[in-house]
Amino acid sequence: MSRLGKYTRRAFLGLGVAAAGGLAVGYYFYQKPYANPLDAKKAEGETPFNPYVMVDADNTITIITPRAEMGQGVHTTLAALVAEELEVPLEQVVVEHGPSSPAYYNSSMLEESAPFPFYDESVLAEMARGSMKIVAKFLGLNMTGGSSSMTDAFVKMREAGYAAKYVLVKAAAEHFGTSEENLTLADGTITDKASGKSVTYGELAHKAAVISPPSEMKLKKAKDWKILGKSQKRVELKEKVTGGRIFGIDVQLPDMLYGTVRMAPRKGVSIKSYDKTEALAIPGVKDVVEIKTIAGEGLGVVATNTWAAFKGAEALEVEWEDPLSLQNTDQMWSALENALTQEATFELGGTGSDVEVFTSIPESEAVSVQYRVPFLAHATMEPMNATAQHDGSTIRVWTGTQAPGLIQSVVSSHFDMDSADIDVTTTRLGGGFGRRLEVDFALYAAVIAKATAPHPVKVTWTREEDTQHDTYRPMAIGEFKGQVTPDGTLKTMDMHVASPSIIQSVMPRIFPGISPAGPDNTVLDGAFNQPLDVENIRCQAHVADLQVPLGFWRSVGNSINGFFHESFMDEAAHKAGKDPLEFRLAHLTSDEFLPAREVLKRVAEMSGWGTPLPAGKGRGVAHVLSFGTWTAQVVQVDVTDNTVTIEEVWAAADPGIVLDPGMFKDQIMSGINFGLSQALGQEITWADGQVEQANFDTYDAMRMYQAPKITIDLLENSPRMGGAGEPGTPPSTPALANAIFAATGKRIRQMPLSNEIDFI
Repeated sequence: MSRLGKYTRRAFLGLGVAAAGGLAVGYYFYQKPYANPLDAKKAEGETPFNPYVMVDADNTITIITPRAEMGQGVHTTLAALVAEELEVPLEQVVVEHGPSSPAYYNSSMLEESAPFPFYDESVLAEMARGSMKIVAKFLGLNMTGGSSSMTDAFVKMREAGYAAKYVLVKAAAEHFGTSEENLTLADGTITDKASGKSVTYGELAHKAAVISPPSEMKLKKAKDWKILGKSQKRVELKEKVTGGRIFGIDVQLPDMLYGTVRMAPRKGVSIKSYDKTEALAIPGVKDVVEIKTIAGEGLGVVATNTWAAFKGAEALEVEWEDPLSLQNTDQMWSALENALTQEATFELGGTGSDVEVFTSIPESEAVSVQYRVPFLAHATMEPMNATAQHDGSTIRVWTGTQAPGLIQSVVSSHFDMDSADIDVTTTRLGGGFGRRLEVDFALYAAVIAKATAPHPVKVTWTREEDTQHDTYRPMAIGEFKGQVTPDGTLKTMDMHVASPSIIQSVMPRIFPGISPAGPDNTVLDGAFNQPLDVENIRCQAHVADLQVPLGFWRSVGNSINGFFHESFMDEAAHKAGKDPLEFRLAHLTSDEFLPAREVLKRVAEMSGWGTPLPAGKGRGVAHVLSFGTWTAQVVQVDVTDNTVTIEEVWAAADPGIVLDPGMFKDQIMSGINFGLSQALGQEITWADGQVEQANFDTYDAMRMYQAPKITIDLLENSPRMGGAGEPGTPPSTPALANAIFAATGKRIRQMPLSNEIDFI
């Protein structure tokens, strides 16, 4: 049974040939490693062994963890990968983010962007993934996203630890005049068993650095792991609980000024006129700077403190040009409805090839429904901010970013400077969720810094500015039609998704010289690539430009289509007269879908699925495969006086390999609460060309008293490794909606659910 759509075959046969050709031509450059950035940064006494390991003469062992730490614990687990092979405890190492460099490129993030389901291991799918790895290497993208940090680092960072240990042991053997077999390693020290004498890694580092690295990597087997596979204490825990200055908003520099921005209400809108008289009259306000960049246009206010800058921005009188035609949310829904009537932009996945089966479903067997989700903002808890300093020949930027390399690239392009002259220091992030993959906040700070030179300037956004100038998760409509035969089998599933394209929005402001080509998976992720044994499946995208800046929001398209797909599966089960969980299992019989079956069975055991509940209570189930992790959830609700209490959530997830069970469960739990928050009232709407929401009073998240009890179990049946940061989000909303249906018989097909029912 083919799972490839026609577009997929055409596009990636071509891409595969092109990549193969490129590989042949550029093989030397592809194999050649990037320069070790630590060589240029090292202090006296420090010896870098590779981009991830540096040892000081005083035996300080530094591990570079190049992915953004935004609360997910990534620095702890990445450091654990190196420490495991280096034979040192986590408590003994210093963990740093490291400089911006292509040496830290993330190949997994692009690898899984190929339009093939995670479980598809065909030659074509593997060729496409291989092609994307080549692209990632040449682009040198140092980015954090796509739940890819562990899958990308799992081999390369363990190899970094092993390679450093290899040369240190060689140096120790030479130092003691003995063989390597007579040495023992513990806590950064190597001991000669015969003499009992010891030497530290630091004392050997200089000598070890000139020894050739190993030609063969002999990494530990999982059964021999001492650190990996066990829950670890976070390496940044002390700084967090003691208020250490670790976030971008904590940056303090000598002679620093402060600023904020007031940007155009929509991308593509310019300043018609402005008057800065009232702003300059605010005590502390020093200047108003025009900002005109590829990311947006507006004004920056410079002051002696942040509060004065905020008040100055409020006092600005600005008149904006507005050439855009779509001014409100109703117009945008109409544009999506119209897109659904047009020929599909592209198609992915699918089974069966006879178009007739999708247009001839008997009415008595048909399930025809439409679902909707609104725009969503990221609402990171730490306000958007960046500090910049322009000294004429170099620009330094300090900020919490998921993409330091992109900041380097875009800032250098804006100022027509060499990217080597843009230095980015990555701080820890007070929440990212995809928002800090963007470059606007750093670019605006750099523009303002040119006006304040030589003084550095810290530019902080107000909550209102952030909410109304985000790059949003797109609104979308999912139109589904299925055929359920009299014996209760889902025979046909026809899915049409109308949405703007995230990729078409992102690319012009990140890579203006590259035109997006091929299908944008994000429109159909969570629909076309779900495990499902159904005779006929079609999944088509209808792309419409709604003139709104879009970005990657936690779990991206999976958060949209997971709601559509799993709500529909529940409706199909109801049509079939089947138990929703048993109905899913009946359509997951292929061998490759074993992980899906096992997480569904496990979550059923955990939740007591099928046991009677009192009146007013209900349970809903959903399963979504996203970012390589198979995740099933059951939500239990109580509905009293038409008010919903989310009582409990059970989740079973299978990422194939669990490196830190505590950290992984934390991420699944976080993803569940993040997903449920949207059901409780989150939506971004537009009126007169502007976002209507501004602060947490109009765009809130789930509060502590609303948060359910959550129980999580992890399985390891999947043949390939998956991620942790996002897979908890997509199943949460359909499981909740299905639970409300089970309790009340009320089917809610549009987010936020709070528009149709109240939550406590």
